[in-house]
Amino acid sequence: MACAAAGAIGLGNLGARPRIYSGASSDGIFKLAAWNTLAWSRSSSILGAAVSFSSRSVSSRRRLSRVVLVEASDQSTALSDGIICLVIGGGGREHALCYGLQRAASCDGVFCAPGNIGISIAGDATCIADLDVSDSVAVISFCKRWEVGLVVVGPEAPLVAGLVDDLVEAGIPAFGPSASAAALEGSKSFMKDFCDKYKIPTAKYRSFTDPSAAKHYISEEGVPIVVKADGLAAGKGVTVAMSLEEAYEAVDTMLVQGALGSAGGKIVVEEFLDGEEASFFAIVDGHTALPLASAQDHKRVGDGDIGPNTGGMGAYSPAPMVDSRLESLVMDTIILPTVKGMAEEGCKYVGILYAGLMIDKKTGIPKLLEYNVRFGDPECQVLMMRFESDLAKLLLAACKGELKDIEGLKWTKDPALVVVLASSGYPGNYKKGTLIKNLDEAEAAVRGVKVFHAGTDVDSDGHIVAVGGRVLGVTALGKDIAEAQNRAYQAVDVVSWPDGFCRRDIGWRAVARLAEARHRHR
Repeated sequence: MACAAAGAIGLGNLGARPRIYSGASSDGIFKLAAWNTLAWSRSSSILGAAVSFSSRSVSSRRRLSRVVLVEASDQSTALSDGIICLVIGGGGREHALCYGLQRAASCDGVFCAPGNIGISIAGDATCIADLDVSDSVAVISFCKRWEVGLVVVGPEAPLVAGLVDDLVEAGIPAFGPSASAAALEGSKSFMKDFCDKYKIPTAKYRSFTDPSAAKHYISEEGVPIVVKADGLAAGKGVTVAMSLEEAYEAVDTMLVQGALGSAGGKIVVEEFLDGEEASFFAIVDGHTALPLASAQDHKRVGDGDIGPNTGGMGAYSPAPMVDSRLESLVMDTIILPTVKGMAEEGCKYVGILYAGLMIDKKTGIPKLLEYNVRFGDPECQVLMMRFESDLAKLLLAACKGELKDIEGLKWTKDPALVVVLASSGYPGNYKKGTLIKNLDEAEAAVRGVKVFHAGTDVDSDGHIVAVGGRVLGVTALGKDIAEAQNRAYQAVDVVSWPDGFCRRDIGWRAVARLAEARHRHR
């Protein structure tokens, strides 16, 4: 099916009861989500206008139609009355959430605002680039007009800003914590004080606004030591200092130079914990918490876990160290006390609790490094590849306080691994607008691979270009973690992007464990 190219279409120009058509397909079959209907159409003449890109420039196999507004009235192919979902955000995590939602049987359509070009190309959601997600009034208006039955907020910033509060007050189910509950991530000092009050195991710490006092404390404690910005810093507010000079520099960067703005106006200095990190996820409805699959990410930019911290250069799931014993221990000592404590503080927690853990090398006891109040990025990518239950149904149950009624969640036994492709220079300065080729070929060449987009766009010629630091998440399933790793890197090597780079050792701990286990059983 071909759609004629047109200029940008403003949502304000829609007539009464419009219908939306969106997707990408090589054979003309497209998903039609419209005011409580799900339909499939092979019609060669659609009334309306389209924003489209040529199949030669964006994809050698598919024609992209980002948004098509249709006035057609034929509803004879309507199949069900399911949930229309809106995902807030535009990164790799949000692409993965769209991917998970559009596979859910209870979901009839997925919007993503602002979304990104990769989400549109894949047909995983209809992207609404001109919806201002910082404007709660605009988001609420959109949800009411399109009868959105579930809003899933991906990034931390809208959560801390109170978008969920505004949506819930308007009667729109929204998955994510309130602004007050989001302080678990929005303020490191709040989280540490909370852990201290409710006896949740974490590293020894002190909070500072005075650089001299912070440096005095560091000199007394010695190194290695960790310096963290109190507020949100896009994954760049943590320094693991191996020398006093490095620690003092981190203090000055945040408190004296103000390099992180208000996020670094207060800092937390905490002890360095020696062990292995793991990411633990639980879904919470205010009272009940259900554990999700485990994952492990790689924060450092360089192979061998060297170099500065990043937002995450790769991840895999499950994390071999998180067995049933450790899962029970984390739930009993960290997750459930947090849920109970937040309720006692008057800010009932609804959403994802993402606990960054350090498993003590000597004792095996998990300690809480930090909380995130949303799915991790890139951990979300591997979780969504493995998740087999109905995601929309699960998230809506959490919004309604009905997780106790959810039966066991289903996950594929196959491990998943994601390799992040980033712009050269990241996490420092990097060039934007660099050309990326062979993305379709990467997915087609290797079985079990999905490429999630985080920082991509199209240039004036319709070619995919990089516009962010972390740009792509090449994700693969395998019968074991070694196969998942091998498949992911096979696909990475198909991608043509001279101005990008990646780590070449994602999953090395898990692969080493697997090799050791095989050796023992010979």
